[in-house]
Amino acid sequence: MRVRARRQRRASSVLLLLLWLSRKDQSALLNFFSTGLEFHRNYSSWAYRGPCFNELREITSLDASSYGYSHIGSLRKMFLRSFTVDVSGLDKTSIIKHLRERTSAPIKEVKSALVNCNWDIEAAQKDLRKRGVVLASKKSSRTAAEGLLALVKNDKEAAVIELNCETDFVARNEVFQYLALSLANKVLSIGSSGEKAATIFPFGPEYLEELKINLSHEKLSGETTVQSAITEVAAMVGENVKLRRGFRVLKSPHGVISSYLHSCPQPGLGRFAGIVTLEPEVHSVLVDALQQVGSQLAMHVVASKPLFLSKDLVPSEALENERDILKSQAESTGKSQLAVEKMVEGRLKKYLEEVVFMEQKFIVNDSVNVKSLIDNLSREVGSPVKVSNFLRLEVGEGIQRVEASNAPEGLAQAA
Repeated sequence: MRVRARRQRRASSVLLLLLWLSRKDQSALLNFFSTGLEFHRNYSSWAYRGPCFNELREITSLDASSYGYSHIGSLRKMFLRSFTVDVSGLDKTSIIKHLRERTSAPIKEVKSALVNCNWDIEAAQKDLRKRGVVLASKKSSRTAAEGLLALVKNDKEAAVIELNCETDFVARNEVFQYLALSLANKVLSIGSSGEKAATIFPFGPEYLEELKINLSHEKLSGETTVQSAITEVAAMVGENVKLRRGFRVLKSPHGVISSYLHSCPQPGLGRFAGIVTLEPEVHSVLVDALQQVGSQLAMHVVASKPLFLSKDLVPSEALENERDILKSQAESTGKSQLAVEKMVEGRLKKYLEEVVFMEQKFIVNDSVNVKSLIDNLSREVGSPVKVSNFLRLEVGEGIQRVEASNAPEGLAQAA
């Protein structure tokens, strides 16, 4: 029995090999094995001897011009289905692991593709990529409120994008992180169109989707469009992945851009981002001093969540709404009108200290506010310095974490 089983496996292997050999090599092997070889079909009990090679000769001798490539292909597939490749459990585990490392696809999808492709790893990889596009499109309506911010900068501007996924587990995936940084670098490579003033430019996914991008990751490489790259990563990780928004932050020619990222899995990535641009009146100032204070202020932005740069930029509607709320609260105490007015003014001042950047207590040293810190910096560098802009971003802010939510997505507050 053992000898017969060994012969059976050898015969199956030879038959599979013959289908892909050249005509000359097929003839040589067929003449060698046509006589004296005995084996069984895997799912049948009747003996099947050398005549099977006559069937193989007929299939491999078909003329493509007469029968067509599709007809020959279907015959080959029909013949292949008569025999199964005997892959041991240990080999299957190794193949599954190898294909998962190649594609980062879920193990269930990897195993299914390998079974459908008769444990041919190359064919299974191609099948996964085809299947992934369909799966990604089906998952595109699902809420993606997790993800990462990718922030890069040069001596002229900073670029930050938010790439979303469904779970923080995928946000830790190396391919997902690579794509996020690649998209931010793509924004930075576009460059500014001659703007010289410190400005913040927000943009949506349509700004990048059709642009070409070159990728060089072992699991994601080659030139493709941004949207195609996002779709491919979504297929790999098995979740909805989407580019939500981005910002370009420009500085003046003699200003500085400082940034801070919080909850960083690696440099350039994080869940919270703060960007601050400082602008001195005189060109030749101590840049190092500006950068040091700027970095501390960027961290302050992340921690303190300012909404407005200065009191002058607070909309009158926002002040009136807050005043009405505070007045109602004060009147409920039953105190006199004069006392109510004093309470409203005191609480309104405290409100402004909480939401206005220049009025906030400096998080590193709460004995001074940001305005006093900038005044001290101006004396240190010998030139008046001002905060041109600031930007704070948080992953998933404004997204309702409900399946298929159509609520509008909030933008970060920018001065």
